[in-house]
Amino acid sequence: MSLENNAKQILQNFEETSSKDIIDVLDQIQNQFQSTITKDYLQGKLKSISDIDNEEERKTLCKYLKPYFNWYLQKS
Repeated sequence: MSLENNAKQILQNFEETSSKDIIDVLDQIQNQFQSTITKDYLQGKLKSISDIDNEEERKTLCKYLKPYFNWYLQKS
């Protein structure tokens, strides 16, 4: 499945998608940014979320990263 389709599917089924899948797709989207600052910022956020043991807490924090999906889909 393409990155665009994965991003669309995650946004449509966000609550049912695991935080691992969300983080994996965001990691791929991160490479689309031209700004090193934005890439580094998102990479740091993804790492800090991945380091949390509680799935519910990870999902809550992933919700704050939804605008990156929207950016990518508008760009595509």
